[in-house]
Amino acid sequence: MASIRSSLTIASLLILTSGIIPLGFQFPLAAKELDTNTKIARYRARGYAGIDEFLKTNGAEMARLRTQTNSPRWKQLSQTLDRICQQRDCEASRLYWHTDLAQAKQVAAATNKPILSLRMLGNLDEELSCANSRFFRITLYSNPEIAKLLRDKYVLHWQSVRPVPKITIDFGDGRKVQQTITGNSIHYILDKTGHPIDGLPGLYAPQAFKRQLTQGAEFVAKYHQLPEKDRQTALDTYHQTQLANLQANWQRDLDKLGISIPLPKSITSLNTPPTAAEAGGIAVSKSAIESPIIQLSRAFSQRTDILKKATEDPLWVKLGELHQEDATLAANSRALIRRKQPQLASLAAKDKENYSDPLPELVTKFQKLMAIDSIRNEYLLHSQLHQWLMGNRFPVDIETLNTRVYDRLFLTPKSDRWLGLMPGDGYTGIDRDGIVEN
Repeated sequence: MASIRSSLTIASLLILTSGIIPLGFQFPLAAKELDTNTKIARYRARGYAGIDEFLKTNGAEMARLRTQTNSPRWKQLSQTLDRICQQRDCEASRLYWHTDLAQAKQVAAATNKPILSLRMLGNLDEELSCANSRFFRITLYSNPEIAKLLRDKYVLHWQSVRPVPKITIDFGDGRKVQQTITGNSIHYILDKTGHPIDGLPGLYAPQAFKRQLTQGAEFVAKYHQLPEKDRQTALDTYHQTQLANLQANWQRDLDKLGISIPLPKSITSLNTPPTAAEAGGIAVSKSAIESPIIQLSRAFSQRTDILKKATEDPLWVKLGELHQEDATLAANSRALIRRKQPQLASLAAKDKENYSDPLPELVTKFQKLMAIDSIRNEYLLHSQLHQWLMGNRFPVDIETLNTRVYDRLFLTPKSDRWLGLMPGDGYTGIDRDGIVEN
């Protein structure tokens, strides 16, 4: 959140700290310069009402300037809105993000909503955050159906795990290319107290992401209505069901491709998700909880290993093709991609007769890659996450879970300061292999 200057009133400060706005409270929004910390803090204090108020005043002008993204006025307006939302490209999503989990939990408790907590490398309000978080902004948050679902059903929060590594290529003639390298992101579904319910690791295709968010919100709504003593059993059943469905879908996909997988009889029953009654028998005693869950988890792991071995690398392309419809980008997302390529309009203006728009082909290729990424993340990474969360077999606070995800799922442990980018055995001929430390 932007820093708060002393000119804010005590009432404003209390509201910003609590994250809850008293009914009927209104900030006077004086028509002064848009880029002051005080005014941005006032908009942020009003949550979605602040975003709506800003767009009511400036939205029409921003719509006119969408094709002039290099203009000073567009930059001023879009950067101000991004700071209000705490998300880059907020004009396309219009989503409000908390950057303090304690505030997000206060709002979740007041609205009885789950929290969608994004963990990432870099910052969501910067252009050069990690690649997946950039794709989230472009393909997911800008999708009107997903944006509405996020706005209506979730309290949004993001947190940076560590800075994102950046690489700059200097051509020596004034031209430079700056991009990010390595890094991964994950969306956690948390209950209103911040307890992890589920997680979506990496990039998902829009329709797959929407399905996951919908079923997550529906489950948490039922979960909140249960007595506290019954919640762990319900969560176990949820993950057993999701994992069984995931593996059954994986097997069906391979069957469609003509890949025969003989499964041991001991795990063929996993095609049928456990019933609530079956799962309810788990919660009898501590030993009755742990033993069946461990046995079931081993069976799921065995099946995952069999499916993984059967799915050789070239097959992921074909699996992605089976789910290509999930990766279709919304018109708003395609328009955002075009806005981020202003050089295309310049080229078209210079040679209208011979210019061929490369964007449709670029989008088509990207959708194919996104479909592959989405199904790999679901079948390989999400399946592991379901097993970790099933049975609460290790301390499942969000920070412990996130450390485990980055250490063992994304293979980027905090202990590796160089994220696997440290030069290996190859000789570079550069002093200290080009390593610089402050």
